[in-house]
Amino acid sequence: MIASFTRLRRRLTRHQRTTFLLASGLSTAGSFAGLTAKGWLLMEGAGNPLLLGLHFALLTLPTLVVSGPAGVLTDRLGSERVLIRAQWALLAAAVLGAIAIPISSGGQQDVLLLLSTLGIGVASAYELTARNKYVALLVDTPEQLGPYLASFSVIFNVGKLVGPPLGGLLLAATGPTLALGLDAATYLLPISTLIWLMAPHRERERRSERGSGASLRTAWRDCGPGLRHVLLFTGVACLVGFFHPGLAPLMALKLLGPSPMALGLFTSVIACGSISAGVVLQRNAQPLGRRPGLLLGGSALLSGLGQLGLAAPAPQAWGLAMAFVIGAGTALLLAGTNLIIQVHAPQVLRGRMAGLGQIAFLGGGGISGLVAACLTQTLPGGLWSCFALLGVLGAGLGVAELLLQGRTRLA
Repeated sequence: MIASFTRLRRRLTRHQRTTFLLASGLSTAGSFAGLTAKGWLLMEGAGNPLLLGLHFALLTLPTLVVSGPAGVLTDRLGSERVLIRAQWALLAAAVLGAIAIPISSGGQQDVLLLLSTLGIGVASAYELTARNKYVALLVDTPEQLGPYLASFSVIFNVGKLVGPPLGGLLLAATGPTLALGLDAATYLLPISTLIWLMAPHRERERRSERGSGASLRTAWRDCGPGLRHVLLFTGVACLVGFFHPGLAPLMALKLLGPSPMALGLFTSVIACGSISAGVVLQRNAQPLGRRPGLLLGGSALLSGLGQLGLAAPAPQAWGLAMAFVIGAGTALLLAGTNLIIQVHAPQVLRGRMAGLGQIAFLGGGGISGLVAACLTQTLPGGLWSCFALLGVLGAGLGVAELLLQGRTRLA
């Protein structure tokens, strides 16, 4: 028995990139099952789109405060140490969401679910920041880094495809406790993988020294004008076009009807678009990574056109097709930004660059969810008018980037 386990462990260690990728994907699927259950519980209890926007904001807005220190800590202590600690924190926050169901009800339950999401948002900022730098220690050559980073976008969106239907199914069949319990249990897999199965090239990691040279401001200054523009554009593009994760329950309700499985179907269609875009990016990581204006401008244009199409009165099939387009556009924007800033930044800056990337796309997305919720409540046409307005802004931003920066190349 012990000998068989040892042989299995050695085999998994030899294929550590695939092992880590699969562990992350299974954990992501459980996370989305839990988030789907939470979103449906909050909408069913209050029916308030602002509460849904707050739920997504608590998941994403902590990046505005936490991602900077997370990047500084990653560059100073080492990505592996920060990554393992962040996984334990994610487990604790997910357990809070699972136990909130049997021990509370009504408004108190909503508060506990939101606190659980806040804890996951804070811990995720550390986990994503450290993981982006850590994966460079798993590849054998620098040329493998871009495609491997893009692989995480694919596996993330596969988890996003599998998780929501699983969460909706568990929610409809057995109630929310099992869905949230699954979310908590899946964090044990990456923890055990990191502790027992990984053998990274630790000697390659470059850590920063204490002092002003280790600050986020230094990383912003030293990364160069090309990467600074990438971060600024991504932040603005997410501000006008990355609101759908927060309002997904309401979007599914308006488009498909009042059912947990409708929410699962809607988010899965978005995930299919994201997977397709991630595969394209993975196979073309090097040429697209050198053309930030083309990659990011095209992604913003694609998302904006998807939002405009969703605002038009049309059958459900058309709405689902536009959700696919939105998923593809946002996946290209987020994964493309991450690929560009990691591949083209010096190794010693990559933790802080990952933190700046988190601030750009998750911070912008969190604010976007709240803005979209307010527009939905105030505009005469409600949700569809919100799509039309933000779609015009997003498409215009993408066209401007393509015209002004489409030919820019990074070395």
